[in-house]
Amino acid sequence: MTACAIEPSADPGDGGAPLVGCSITAEGAYAARLARSGGGGGAAWYPERWTLDGPEPYAVPLPGNQPEEPGTEVQPMGDGRVLVHRVAAGRHLFALLYPTGPGTGELPLGAVECPADSTGMRLLPPVPGGERAYALAAGPRATVLWRIAGGAFGPERVAEIPGRCSGGAWLDRTGRMLAVDRETGGRTKAVVVDLEREGEVSPLLQIAPDSDDRLLLADPDSGLVLIGSDAPSPGRERLGWGVLGSTLPVRFPECLRMPDCVVTPFAVQPGQVLTPERCAVALRVDGAFGSWVGVWRPAERQVRHLPAPEGWLTGAGLWTPDGELRLPCSTPRSPCGVARLVAPDTADAGGADRVDRADGAGGTDGAGHTNGPGGTGGAAGTGAASGTDGERPGNPEAATPGEPGDGPGAADTPAAAQPRPVPLQQAPLARLVTK
Repeated sequence: MTACAIEPSADPGDGGAPLVGCSITAEGAYAARLARSGGGGGAAWYPERWTLDGPEPYAVPLPGNQPEEPGTEVQPMGDGRVLVHRVAAGRHLFALLYPTGPGTGELPLGAVECPADSTGMRLLPPVPGGERAYALAAGPRATVLWRIAGGAFGPERVAEIPGRCSGGAWLDRTGRMLAVDRETGGRTKAVVVDLEREGEVSPLLQIAPDSDDRLLLADPDSGLVLIGSDAPSPGRERLGWGVLGSTLPVRFPECLRMPDCVVTPFAVQPGQVLTPERCAVALRVDGAFGSWVGVWRPAERQVRHLPAPEGWLTGAGLWTPDGELRLPCSTPRSPCGVARLVAPDTADAGGADRVDRADGAGGTDGAGHTNGPGGTGGAAGTGAASGTDGERPGNPEAATPGEPGDGPGAADTPAAAQPRPVPLQQAPLARLVTK
């Protein structure tokens, strides 16, 4: 249903509350999270699976024999089981949980021991299809990619990637091409790992030689990628977009530049195979007044800001192909619910966005354009207001590379001195035969 990126949870064993709302399968059928029972000093954490593809969402608790640590990672599989990643005595333990009547069944998968100089191990986003699961174990000079579930003998070492890797996004629907952000020589560049070629590594992003270029989100259908790079503003990361295989440069819309806010894309509308510029992108915006939701399309020159629904599992959500954003929510009154946001298409850009609290989520309807939680009116940072965003609505092929506000450095240098944008580099995806 969507390709969504969920920011990593706290490293298992670090302590503290989980940093992420929940993890959702690539097809959007299941979600998993750590839920908490009780309160105060007696609170206990346990895995919980949500089913999202039925008439109404519902949750199934999967408590084990003892409470989970707050940093335990959970991830839903395509068959409804939940992968759990625990840390004990310096070992990373993996198991699959599933409901068995009144109790919880547990299938141990094995353990991985990381070197003492490792910075930890974390699960990668759910693989399309949901039959496999992978994890990265980053060391000071190299990162090991592990297949945790879906193999024949438990955790299997797949590849060793030179450099320290983070992030993670799937570039195709078969789970073959994995993009990660690799740090080498003091610079971070996104690279592609081909899992069918024994972990062969190819360059993906090279916007400028001395820039840090990270891949934040990717849609396998349209090829749309969301990028974080300091190429246009050295030392300050900007949010940009490009299309895999396109000859056009990466663009950095001025409307995505929000002072004093952290903007993180977390879901993109699937199914727009020939029109990546019409893909709706969901943004998590964190500012001084809390977190809220932004909706943006590459063909538009504005971000539509919406208050976060009550109980939103922050940073989690998925798009349907017809343009409905579904945000999982949990409140004491309704522990398992989904808020639905219907964003207008590009042709209806003047229409109002609508948030409907549905599927047991409770609450009230109605939300207009805001500049933050509780704000009113208009979209922040539009080209009309700033005068620096040179993007034209519509097909990006018609846009002129090098317009003000689009290329590296465009927002920070005079037009006469604007550097020439460097096109997005693509991994050798031509070898991948798709049907």
